[in-house]
Amino acid sequence: MPPTLSHSVARLSGYKAQPWPLLLALTALNGCSLAPKYTPPQLPVPAEWPQGAAYETSTPGAATVSQIGWREFYRDERLRTVVDQSLTNNRDLRIATLNIERARAVYRIRRADQFPTIEALASGTAQRIPGSISPTGGGSTVRDYRVEVGFASYELDLFGRVRNLKDQALQEYLAVVETQRSAHISLVAEVAAVWVTLATDRALLMLAQNTLESRSRSFDLTQRSYELGVASALDLERARSSVETARDDVAASTRFVAQDLNALHLLVGAPVSEMLLPDASVDPVTALTDLPAGVPSSVLLQRPDILAAERRLIGAHASIGAARAAFFPSIGLTAVGGTASDSLSGLFGGGSGTWTLLPQIVQPIFTAGRNRARLRIAETDREIILADYEKGIQIAFREVADALAGRGTIDGQLASQHALVAATQRTYDLTEARYRAGIDSSLSLLDAQRELYASQQTLIVTQLARETNLVTLYKVLGGGWKAGP
Repeated sequence: MPPTLSHSVARLSGYKAQPWPLLLALTALNGCSLAPKYTPPQLPVPAEWPQGAAYETSTPGAATVSQIGWREFYRDERLRTVVDQSLTNNRDLRIATLNIERARAVYRIRRADQFPTIEALASGTAQRIPGSISPTGGGSTVRDYRVEVGFASYELDLFGRVRNLKDQALQEYLAVVETQRSAHISLVAEVAAVWVTLATDRALLMLAQNTLESRSRSFDLTQRSYELGVASALDLERARSSVETARDDVAASTRFVAQDLNALHLLVGAPVSEMLLPDASVDPVTALTDLPAGVPSSVLLQRPDILAAERRLIGAHASIGAARAAFFPSIGLTAVGGTASDSLSGLFGGGSGTWTLLPQIVQPIFTAGRNRARLRIAETDREIILADYEKGIQIAFREVADALAGRGTIDGQLASQHALVAATQRTYDLTEARYRAGIDSSLSLLDAQRELYASQQTLIVTQLARETNLVTLYKVLGGGWKAGP
């Protein structure tokens, strides 16, 4: 910078030959923000949950589900241990946690852009200057030594471009944090669901094995009757078919149990000890049987996945502000201060001080529509993110409504199924007694066996549906993030 221009700038600031007070004053300016003001959108779903015969009335004064820790919700100690292991070893959750670290680093970079990067520089040059063009002409050596501290191309954020980029990075970081919380909730629910499904398939396997054993005994009895000429070939083949049906169910259930174990090992991220696996029965694994469902649908706004979508929507507003700032002048500063001398001994002597201040203003004049296109992209991105945010709320509303419909009907279905099993058991006992007394045919006995077996299978599956419904309802209402006591 020419000395005259440097001194002119110094005089305008009220100081003579000292650029630092002016520089600090300009740096302290808080630029205006051109980002549109964020206003939370209206809920795109009804304020209350669906009503009707399929839905239960909520419990007055019940606590918010998201405040119930998963240790409190799941009462089986084995399941709690398995969930603990999954939270430590699951790779998806580990990736989600690492994404937080990455987003935090990106935010720190954007935040650092608001401040000048100060660097120190020490340099020395020596240049030979010939005295004449003759071969014997003399010459001289010019030396220059400098020690300087300063910064280059620091942008004065008068129109909020850098600040809006920082705000957008902050919102993205917060969104990633909420995404990790959502992954945490989903993992807890998935582990519980697979654990209960494994218990169900083990119960179905035991039922199929017991049924196969019972039908094999019946087949042996029918075969002896056939050999004695009492039973017909048709009776024998019908008994054989029932045995093969049970054998097929045993094979299928064995495969399902193995697949459930594989799924559980994957979720946990390590093999699960046999001591932590469920028994062959669908016992309740949740300590709560009546979850609060009468809260307004606005509770969905507290779900981590919805909060993540809202954070990105807020960040999209900041991106618009950064795009708008591109239409206005950009002010950059380069400032250096230090000492300079033609000898090392005089580098720090009196009168060796030097400084340079170089302000630069750039005003876009013709960009062929580039800035306007970037602004349009930012505005369109905001509309896309808004639609995604509203869709997320609608999906969450449906998830809760479906879970509430299951909760409102599953107990009645389970009671009816218990009654059906009891009735088919009595029917089978009576039919077997009549068959042994020679009153009923083997066909009636086989029909009674099939009805009893089918009702027992349906009862186990209905018990599974009840448990998974509670697990799902707990998850979709935002529960499962806190560990609890």
